[in-house]
Amino acid sequence: MAEGRGIRVLVDGRSGSGKTELARGLVEVWPDAQLVRLDDVYPGWHGLAAGSALVHDEVLAGDPPRWTRWDWAAGRPAETHALDPSRPVVVEGCGALSRANHALADLGVWVELEDGPRKERALARDGEAYAPYWDLWAAQEEEFLARENPRSLADLVVRGDRDDLVDVVLAAVRERLA
Repeated sequence: MAEGRGIRVLVDGRSGSGKTELARGLVEVWPDAQLVRLDDVYPGWHGLAAGSALVHDEVLAGDPPRWTRWDWAAGRPAETHALDPSRPVVVEGCGALSRANHALADLGVWVELEDGPRKERALARDGEAYAPYWDLWAAQEEEFLARENPRSLADLVVRGDRDDLVDVVLAAVRERLA
């Protein structure tokens, strides 16, 4: 971790694996942390690769660090949010843990879960708004996994249905800070 810079944690995994719950849990118990949800950044349903690049260009390498919200209804970028570089940042979403992003982060976490439970969780969470796009999004995930192999980049691999998920990741964060 660079002097004067907050720790940077990347939380990646396929849709419905438990990334969002983990990230929310981390921010709840780590109140100084800033959360960047890639669901707020992806430029539309075809935007996984672009969202991953935005993590690098805006959040991790940006000077100043920031992220721009995607307005899903209007189909265009919306407001930009500044990040405090001295505070921790948790970036959550499929595409967060690429080779380029991992090189600028302090901890990469891969969250995994079997396909059936993932789909059930994702559709229960997002319902009919997501159902027509499941296959399109899954194909982009497959492309990203084949190109970047985020599981192999991860400093920590966890199951998304663990009861102690937040505690396990916080222990890894504390180890990095020590």
